Amino acid sequence: MDVMTHSSTFLLPGNDHSSSVTYALVVLNQRLPRFTPILWDHGSVSLVAFSFFAFCLPPCMRERDKVFSFGFWRCVTAQLRACADGGANRLFDEMPLLFPRDDALDVRHRYKPDIIKGDMDSIRTEVLDFYTNLGTKVVDESHDQDTTDLHKCVAYIRDFAPNLDKSNLCILVAGALGGRFDHEAGNINVLYRLSTTRIILLSDDCLIYLLPRTHHHEIHIQSSVEGPHCGLIPIGMTSVSTTTTGLQWDLTNTEMRFGDLVSTSNLVQGEKITVQSSSDLLWTISIKRV
Repeated sequence: MDVMTHSSTFLLPGNDHSSSVTYALVVLNQRLPRFTPILWDHGSVSLVAFSFFAFCLPPCMRERDKVFSFGFWRCVTAQLRACADGGANRLFDEMPLLFPRDDALDVRHRYKPDIIKGDMDSIRTEVLDFYTNLGTKVVDESHDQDTTDLHKCVAYIRDFAPNLDKSNLCILVAGALGGRFDHEAGNINVLYRLSTTRIILLSDDCLIYLLPRTHHHEIHIQSSVEGPHCGLIPIGMTSVSTTTTGLQWDLTNTEMRFGDLVSTSNLVQGEKITVQSSSDLLWTISIKRV
């Protein structure tokens, strides 16, 4: 079974262009984490295109003035930061609060979403007008009441770059937790419905993502910004057998299910956690207030 590696380097300032992971950002309608500007800086999708150019060889190398064509790959970085319609309100209202010394209008111009997508029942008129005037694309999907705004945004991102290696795509979701529990449950359900896409739900206090049973997992802990509290939680089915290393209370072929044992309030003990399970599990870890 293949190993899937995970790391929360997106919580660290700066964009590591040597990383094989490509990030996109979605903003939902709960309170923005204080580190949203860091997530914003990471939220770009690299598109790879094939280009042709033609030129004439120098006279000493020409053969009857033949023109030769050559091709080369070029990498174009396209920013991709999507807002649900309620998330646009949060971005408009709360991003300036993260920069109290800056002019609010300047902040809103700097942090302009590339697309606003959803059922458009939450966005305020002045917010919609403001971003539309800045060139933000708006997609009204009020006809689709069977998927959540998060699902709609993730689907857009996956279709945005059809040539992108989706195995290296990671979608960061700010404002995904807190507030109404039914919204949180809906966001967690998206992790399961779109389990082949890496999606990380984020709040000020914690993050959540899915560990698919199709892989063994290595989680590399960024101890300066996350931990030590963590949990492994099965939802929807029993985990007949889960084995871990690197936790205060490791599991060894342990059965977990709701109504019985689940691994909450655990603690990380090192820089690497390994997880192997017979079912999909949610991984959650606390985020430090540094």
